[in-house]
Amino acid sequence: MRTTGPLAAVAATALVFTLAGCSGAADSELTYEDSPLSEYLSAAYGGDLSPEEQQKQFEERQLQTEELMAECMAEEGFEYTPNTQNGGMVFSDDDVEWEPEKKDWVEKYGYGIVNNPYNEVMQEGESEEYVDPNSEYVESLSESEQTAYYETAYGVPPEEEELAEDGSYEYSWEDAGCQGWAQHELEGEDPWQSDEFADLRDKMNAVFTEAQESPELKDLNAEWAACMDDAGEPGFASPMESQQSISDEQSALFDAAYGDGTTEVDVESPDFVDPSESPEMKELGEREIALALADLECRTSLSYMKKSLEIQFSIEEKFIADNKADLEAFKAAAEQNS
Repeated sequence: MRTTGPLAAVAATALVFTLAGCSGAADSELTYEDSPLSEYLSAAYGGDLSPEEQQKQFEERQLQTEELMAECMAEEGFEYTPNTQNGGMVFSDDDVEWEPEKKDWVEKYGYGIVNNPYNEVMQEGESEEYVDPNSEYVESLSESEQTAYYETAYGVPPEEEELAEDGSYEYSWEDAGCQGWAQHELEGEDPWQSDEFADLRDKMNAVFTEAQESPELKDLNAEWAACMDDAGEPGFASPMESQQSISDEQSALFDAAYGDGTTEVDVESPDFVDPSESPEMKELGEREIALALADLECRTSLSYMKKSLEIQFSIEEKFIADNKADLEAFKAAAEQNS
């Protein structure tokens, strides 16, 4: 079940454009952290905290949420043991290098999709087997009681007609059961989702759309596409498209192995092949590296990251000038809510 918090959307929306160019040229001193809007957005998603501080904050908030969730479940007549293993989010990246602007890194990881350095660290840390403290209790319930248990804990899953084309849906804590209530009790009203800032939210989303659709960026992408054609990698209109092509192919391999979820797959069967270990995935990883190397060379030769960030930041600065009062109000509300 998806339980991504609303604040995560702020960071994701804010960085959509910049991440498209983040793997750009090493000759640029600009990074997405230089974004004029980051001063306001970081107040909402803790961008001013160190990885260690974010980790500590997450663990404390997770424990408090679980304890409140247990209280809520008890009031509804169910047992619930706080799950301190739930989540597993790790913010520290001290042991992980993410350097897609460096050739030696790209030669090993490509875009970091099939061969991801974070996966290596996660695998090293999987020595402790995950145990759900509530599994034994849930298994003791009847089928109808189990359904009621999960709906009480996490809310009733949305109907198919409530889903968007991409499978997403509008999150509301009021529809997310005891977990949603517990998170709301701790976080209060998310200012990013409040009606007060609805107009600002729409305008801010439009900023990133404007940047991506700007004539200047289109011209830069056209230069990049021509360079890719010359490198024997035609058919991509932007660096994001080339990265997405690998992600789409990877998803297709997983879908072919596991299906769409409507039919149970016996992963213990001798005939089942883990797509992560399949020859097709290995071949895709090799293809990813070749594509990413061509992409890197083209972006480097064009100073793609520097130019794309300059385009974005210029648009952001105009937006801030036009909406200064609303942005300051949002920042104050976010800081009060954190």
